[in-house]
Amino acid sequence: MIPQVRKLATIEQVLERFAVLGIDLPLDAVVDPDGALAQPLVVRDGSAGERTVPNRFAILPMEGWDGSPEGHPTDLVARRWQRFGSSGAGLVWGEATAVRHDGRANPHQLVLAEPMVEAFASLRRLLAPEQLVGLQLTHSGRYARPDGLPRPRIAYRHPLLDPAVAADEASVFSDDELDQLVADFVACARRARDAGFDFVDVKACHGYLGHELLTAHDRPGRYGGDFDGRTRFLRSVIEGIRVAVPDLGIALRLSAYDVVPHVAGPDGVGTPASTDPYRYAFGGDGTGLGVDLDEPRRVLDLVAGLGVGLVCVTAGSPYYCPHVQRPAFFPPSDGYQPPEDPLIGAARMINVTAELARAYPGLHIIGSGYSYLQEWLPNVAQAVVARGGSAMIGLGRMALSYPRLPIDVLSGAGLDRRQLCRTFSDCTTAPRAGLVSGCYPIDPYYKARPERVELAAVKRGLRSRA
Repeated sequence: MIPQVRKLATIEQVLERFAVLGIDLPLDAVVDPDGALAQPLVVRDGSAGERTVPNRFAILPMEGWDGSPEGHPTDLVARRWQRFGSSGAGLVWGEATAVRHDGRANPHQLVLAEPMVEAFASLRRLLAPEQLVGLQLTHSGRYARPDGLPRPRIAYRHPLLDPAVAADEASVFSDDELDQLVADFVACARRARDAGFDFVDVKACHGYLGHELLTAHDRPGRYGGDFDGRTRFLRSVIEGIRVAVPDLGIALRLSAYDVVPHVAGPDGVGTPASTDPYRYAFGGDGTGLGVDLDEPRRVLDLVAGLGVGLVCVTAGSPYYCPHVQRPAFFPPSDGYQPPEDPLIGAARMINVTAELARAYPGLHIIGSGYSYLQEWLPNVAQAVVARGGSAMIGLGRMALSYPRLPIDVLSGAGLDRRQLCRTFSDCTTAPRAGLVSGCYPIDPYYKARPERVELAAVKRGLRSRA
């Protein structure tokens, strides 16, 4: 039986659990409000110059399900951004935003089209002037659902993933279409600059198109095959932005490793969908379960050479291996029970990030995967930053339930345990059911919304079919 983190009440119990699991994570017994997490960071970008970030906390990009049908920010979006603005985090890495309509992962994802520049500018104004603020640009590829139904556009035919996205309805991007998509990313970056954002993220993670192209070994043409072809899209977008918008910073969120897709076994626990050698895991060792950072390092060499200043390390995909990408005690209702203690997944991501951060001191590498640490998040975070394992600590789900965690840590107030994300995964289950995104178990605003009743019914229905 996996013990919940919230039941590890003392540092001795935490260290004992680390020892049982055979994981090595730094852990400070005392969190100093004036310590490593409170130190400013000078972020340098090869074209856009440098900017000082006031502390080492970052809010990470998440995909919203609460924009308008046209992709405009709504009051729900504004509320979330306002909470991020009051978080005290030095950096806000704005949410996943489609560069055009067909790239949306859901019919309520934001789209930064030309008529929406002022609406996005109003979001930027909700954040503090001293915060460094970016916007994640994406095309959802095989997970595109722009109008509510699957409309997958894929980089290549995948033997395990295609059946899950109605591959007979999916179409492979041609090279000419990818050329046009590069231009769409560049145009969207210009609009982000016009809206007042400091940087854009060229998304290459979580199974979306930019990530999938990195594994397009079998794709013919200019955007597949060898490493140069598989990174052509990423390289072309960055180079295009540099030319078109030289005063805009550029960042990268990268799934630095991946595993074979997992499915629920007879006991509900995740198990590999195949035991054959697996060559489609970027940053994988070919077995489908191990990590090999050779190609991720080559990508970091590439982007460093292009002057990219910020890289956020993540892993895998929430669609086919959520236990790797988003360690949780309570998985989404349409997922599977974790095949490992989620502390192992969190430690794997934190340690891979540390390995890359130490190998690339010229890049500002931001860590993720911290929410599962709960009460012990600040203790691990401070130790990691102090030892050079990450330039900043990224908060994803935790920022939905407890946006003021950075302020509480940096002020010495301590944590409000009532607001800590317990990884109930309702912030994933609700959108998968077509409901607006938010923290239904902890945020009083979402607790009071009628969607909470709908969510409970959805979860009961999924359990009854299990």
